[in-house]
Amino acid sequence: MQYIAYYRVSTIKQGQSGLGLEAQQSSVTGYLNSKSGELLAEYTEIQSGKKDENRPELQAALRQCRLSGATLLIAKIDRLSRNPAFLINLQDSSTNFVCVDMPEANNFTVGILACMAGYYRQQISDNTKAALKAAKAKGVKLGNPRLDEFRNTDTTNARAAKISNAKQRNADILSIINEMRDSAGSALSLRDLTKMLNEAGYKTPRGKEWQPTSVSRVLAA
Repeated sequence: MQYIAYYRVSTIKQGQSGLGLEAQQSSVTGYLNSKSGELLAEYTEIQSGKKDENRPELQAALRQCRLSGATLLIAKIDRLSRNPAFLINLQDSSTNFVCVDMPEANNFTVGILACMAGYYRQQISDNTKAALKAAKAKGVKLGNPRLDEFRNTDTTNARAAKISNAKQRNADILSIINEMRDSAGSALSLRDLTKMLNEAGYKTPRGKEWQPTSVSRVLAA
């Protein structure tokens, strides 16, 4: 499995001294060795855990996870965030993550409190179904006889959402390509960009390796 590591220290002094950072790196390394995992990239943030806004390194790590299909790997859960709402939003983003010190706290379980609302909604749904079943057994005719007149078969919103997601993904990849060009300090060919994207673990929308033609389509979009 492929991973993107994210580390966070609270102060510049901690970042410069390695205080806390080295322990996080050691913890991540131990986890990777035990799982035979592949580390694609590492991101380090100097930011207080109380501030979830303006976290460029975390956003970059999440972006690479989305585009590569890799799992976000954190040494400790509080290095990611101390804000439950932030963690629930992360769950909604569908980005897989693992905390070394709390492996059970992944994207499936971290929103457990939010899932309680779903539990109560399910209870209401079950009670409604039971009541309808009892009514049907008594001979009550269920349903709207004019349902076809009101049925909504318009897929405009679904198509618009799909197009929007594709545009956002292309924008993310284009941003990565521009960063590669800036860091290279010289012109990069399509083959150069293709190789760099593949080596960094980025995937096409279909989960395949990049080809010069697919890179060219992103640049032309």
